[in-house]
This record gives sequence, structure tokens and C-alpha cells, in this order.
Amino acid sequence: MAEDSRVTFITCVNDEEQYAECLLYLRHLRLPSGMEADYIPVRGAASMAAGYNEAMRASAACYKVYLHQDTLVVNKDIVRDIKRIFEDLSIGMIGMVGCRSLPASGIWWDGMRCYGRVLHACEPESVVDSEMKEPEGAYIDVQAADGLLLATQYDIPWRDDFFGGWHFYDTSQCMEFARRGYKVVVPNQEEDFWCIHSPKEKPLAPDYKEWQKIFLKEYGAELAPEI
Repeated sequence: MAEDSRVTFITCVNDEEQYAECLLYLRHLRLPSGMEADYIPVRGAASMAAGYNEAMRASAACYKVYLHQDTLVVNKDIVRDIKRIFEDLSIGMIGMVGCRSLPASGIWWDGMRCYGRVLHACEPESVVDSEMKEPEGAYIDVQAADGLLLATQYDIPWRDDFFGGWHFYDTSQCMEFARRGYKVVVPNQEEDFWCIHSPKEKPLAPDYKEWQKIFLKEYGAELAPEI
């Protein structure tokens, strides 16, 4: 049985320096009274989905936060905040940025109504506040959220049978939650941002289009693009 007094932070790691900084921020978070935190780094994962499944099975925590090694959590009360949102048991997952309806491409940032906020620090001495629309309330339902940080309160297997790489695993997981009747939401961050994301600027991976085709073959019929 999942322990609702525990939160586990799960990260696929291939850069120890980045993960050390990520972990430093995580260890300085404030935890609600009675809560304990675990940290699971997955090294040598065959894919993001496979690594996340391995860690998910190893943790008995009710609340799991899957985040990239280059994501720094600056909202010190993030555990309290996600617990509040998860008081609505119909909500299965929380992301930082996402779109209300996926476009025909399946790529969330191509969507017409994108919500959320994250600071991007892609280059030294350069920080960009990527602020999209803000929810009018505490959060808003989205069809897909970005994988830089995803928090869950239910364990649903990541589709490592389909997604053997590092792309579309996050959008796929949003669709898997929806298939089981759970909502995915993005919180209101109008007062302050929750995360800094520091990815290295690089061209889109050569195999990105292949994972996109796999995604659309599996979920394309479930999309209702806005026009």
C-alpha cells in the first residue's frame, strides 16, 4: 500500500554534476509535518520510461516527483503545494507547463492554449522566464505536460514498451492517466515560479520524428486538436 507520508524524487542520471545540484535543491525543500522524502537516481537507464518504471516499482511512496537532472526546484513548499492539489482524487498528475489540447502533431508546445511557467537557463548568465497563460484558479486541466517535472499520486506504468528513447514518454504518460480517468493539471505560478530548467541548447534529436510517429499511431485517435 502506498505511503501518503512519503514523497520520492526520481531522476534518470547521466551527468553527476547536474544531478548533484538538482539534489542540493531537493534536500533544502520544506516538508509538511510528518512527511519524509526519498531520492532515487536511476543510472544507466535504457530509456526515460524504463528508468522511471524501475524507480516507481522501488518506491512505496504515494507521491512521486519525476524530474530531469537539469531541473532545479526553487519552490521550497512544492510538496505542500502538490499535496493540496492532490486532495482532489480525480487529479493523477501535475506538470509545470502544458497545453489544454494537443495539436495534430502531438507536440504539446504547438498547442493553441499553453499554460504554466518555468525559468529557462540554457546559457550561462542568461535566464528566460517562459511564462505562458496562467490558470484563473489554483490549477487548470491540460491534455499534456512537459516532462521536466511531473508529480503523481497514482502509479501507472510508463510505456517503455513503446517509448524506448527520451522523447514523448511524458506526453504518453499524460494520455495513460487520461485513459484511466485521471486529470493532468498545471498549477498557478503567477506569484512565483516553481522550477528552473537548465537544458543545454541542442538540435532536435534525429530519432524525434520516429517517436512522434509511434505516439500518433497509439494515441492519434484520442486527440481533438483545436482549430
